[in-house]
Amino acid sequence: MSKGNAFAYLVLFGWPVFSIWLYQRKSIQLASLWTIVGGFMVLAAGTLVDLPLIPPLGKSSMPVLSAILGCWLVKGKRIKYFNNKGLLQALVVMLFLGVFITAEMNADRVIIGGKVLPGLTLHDAISSIIGIFLRITPFFIGKQFFRSYQDQLLMFRFLVVAGLIYSIPMLYEIRMSPQLHTMFYGYFPHSFLQQAREGGFRPVVFMGHGLWVAFFTACTLIAATVLWKIDERIRQYSPAIVSYYLLIVLVLCKSKASLLYGVFAIFMIKKIPYKGQIQVAIFLAVLTLTYPTMSIIKIFPHESIAELATNYMGESRAESLTFRFDNEQVLLKHGRERFFFGWGGWGRNRVYNEIGEDITVTDGKWVITFGLFGIVGFVAEFGLLAICVFRVKKVVDLVKDKKELSLLAAHALLVSIIMIDQLPNASLAPWLWLLAGGLLGRTENIIENNKSSLHNK
Repeated sequence: MSKGNAFAYLVLFGWPVFSIWLYQRKSIQLASLWTIVGGFMVLAAGTLVDLPLIPPLGKSSMPVLSAILGCWLVKGKRIKYFNNKGLLQALVVMLFLGVFITAEMNADRVIIGGKVLPGLTLHDAISSIIGIFLRITPFFIGKQFFRSYQDQLLMFRFLVVAGLIYSIPMLYEIRMSPQLHTMFYGYFPHSFLQQAREGGFRPVVFMGHGLWVAFFTACTLIAATVLWKIDERIRQYSPAIVSYYLLIVLVLCKSKASLLYGVFAIFMIKKIPYKGQIQVAIFLAVLTLTYPTMSIIKIFPHESIAELATNYMGESRAESLTFRFDNEQVLLKHGRERFFFGWGGWGRNRVYNEIGEDITVTDGKWVITFGLFGIVGFVAEFGLLAICVFRVKKVVDLVKDKKELSLLAAHALLVSIIMIDQLPNASLAPWLWLLAGGLLGRTENIIENNKSSLHNK
């Protein structure tokens, strides 16, 4: 159900106008960053316009639609979804074709107690296709328009500036409690109690949940750290001071997972050579891709991780982690009944008791994708992210400049952390797809500029 006051709808429908203004006056790279990342930062979480056939227009979809209009209508650049080769082309075809197969294999109704879940139709398949287009468009914007080292540097500098700007309302909410969304848009987007931590509050601002704010802050911290590594100032500010400041803000976000990502990335970027960073990034990407299989055959050490959480993060966090693992197993058992192409929408991917009550919680993006579209959908979607990381290993020996190598390795590490966060959480927002696509675009550009070297190999 859509929520929000008149101002929430004004900002939502004003976003395409603002975006077109940006595309008229800024480069396609900077306009895309402000449109997609900025939309995630300021649009109301939960204000939606539900039109026939297409997915609801809201915080996730309106910035992407605005970026499409800006690229096509203002800049005259068509976004190329299918102009790919090899594995990338196969993943894109799997992603779109699989939706139709999912709909065809789920035409049956599901009746549990007094609850009836409708069968899927061609209408549902088309709606899902449109949803996928909107979801992965930022990936292809990044791939197509963020290709040079300067484009990549702009992306990271923008992230740092965005983090600094957002830290101001974040610090306000850390001190005063998360209330800005209610003040501006007329409602609170999630459970207020979930934002209370350790005698204080997580900031929410306009992102919808404190966990997403914390992960956003971790990403901006990673960006600041690599700028520190390559000695790139953020306007007149020292990147070292900015990094320490964002680390303090991240600590105040009271999210142990995001803090762990941030501290881990700082250590990797500052202390580990770029080849070691790339190897770790590849390991994290492979771990994410193989996690469903390891969970199915029960070789992933869920119990050991829960014990570590008890020892180092406290009893409450360990209980939360165990709860997620238990829900995963229930959902995974249900998903295996339609292993290859999933159950589709309308809540068919969830588990109900004998009277039709939903008894599951879907936290991780991976288990949501697996339940909806099966292992084919999971491999297609997460494969797009993984191929960005794997491609870095192919090109790293072609890059000679140390700054470019440092930025490339840190970018791969960032995308791998985005992937690993999809195991416990569902944080894969459009702006993260943009970051991943930017990495792929950069590696493709390196390959194009060194075709003769690759041919000689």
